[in-house]
Amino acid sequence: MIFERGLKNTLEIYKKWWAGELDRPIIPIVLTYDETGKKPRNPYEGQKSFGNPTISPEEFINGVDYELNRTEFLGDAYPFLNMMCSGPGIVAAFLGADVILNNGNIWFQPKEALPINKLHFVYCDNNYWLNRTKAVLIEANKRWGNSVIVGMPDLGGVLDILATFRGSQNLLLDLYDSPNEVIRVVNEIKELWHRYYSELSEFTTPDFYTNWSGILSETYTYMLQCDLCYMFSTDMFNQFVKDELRETCEFLGRGCYHLDGVGQIPHLESLMEINKMKLIQWVPGDGSYDSNDWLGVNSKVISAGKHLQIMDYDFSQLDKLISHFGRGKNVAVYQVNLPANQRARAFDILSRYNFY
Repeated sequence: MIFERGLKNTLEIYKKWWAGELDRPIIPIVLTYDETGKKPRNPYEGQKSFGNPTISPEEFINGVDYELNRTEFLGDAYPFLNMMCSGPGIVAAFLGADVILNNGNIWFQPKEALPINKLHFVYCDNNYWLNRTKAVLIEANKRWGNSVIVGMPDLGGVLDILATFRGSQNLLLDLYDSPNEVIRVVNEIKELWHRYYSELSEFTTPDFYTNWSGILSETYTYMLQCDLCYMFSTDMFNQFVKDELRETCEFLGRGCYHLDGVGQIPHLESLMEINKMKLIQWVPGDGSYDSNDWLGVNSKVISAGKHLQIMDYDFSQLDKLISHFGRGKNVAVYQVNLPANQRARAFDILSRYNFY
């Protein structure tokens, strides 16, 4: 594991970036070297490993450790256990949904299909998946201390968690047929979401907070989302989503939002009205990352005083932003993964954006 800057120095960079004092973009680049040394008995396979109850937390971390030790962290990258491996929206499992492993991916489904007025959610301290998650985080901190950042698991968005239990189509009908019941259940899940975040934060790396986005913070932060609202009108978004997001951003202090797909663009204005919503992560959708000019969306976020994270594989969107604003301030690029034989290219990229 090669990481020369050190986590404290890296955190200072991110602090400056959050404060608007860094005149360059955040660009993390990770190089992966060929496999070396003795492989662990259970190699790390992301969700497939986390979702396999026969793999102990210690064996799970052994697999991650092996992968970290053939990795070099350049630019604004840092050693990181990305807990996306917990599956997309693991709070559903904490609330009693079954965990299904399918082709190496984790999915969640309810034990029983219940109508919206029969759904009630409460905290359960003996939930297997909650305790497995804690055990993995504890083992990670025991193994690495402050040399590797342990991120927050992929908790999921509140409406998306509810959709796990109702099904997307049924939930869309509920919005019309039983709006008060939807809001009641949303509030139940929201309060539990806050509790899970606080509780799990006790087991992540102290004083270093991050999530699957990789954006590092010295204070609570999280990449919030509502994939279901791709199918919402703006009025429905404001009625069923906006208040929950506002309250969760107040709880966090530094909220972020995963704006996923062109169908969510109509909600951007509402999102930017949330004071504690500090960052928008814009993801145009499969096949659309660099095929279109997204300067209008990206510049709207920056002009509103928010931070922006983009998935920009050829840096074309970043270059357009820099050309438009004269700098890459308040912009972060999602982690760039390269093989070790492209190390020279990595340094060329970093030099191009004034890292040196």
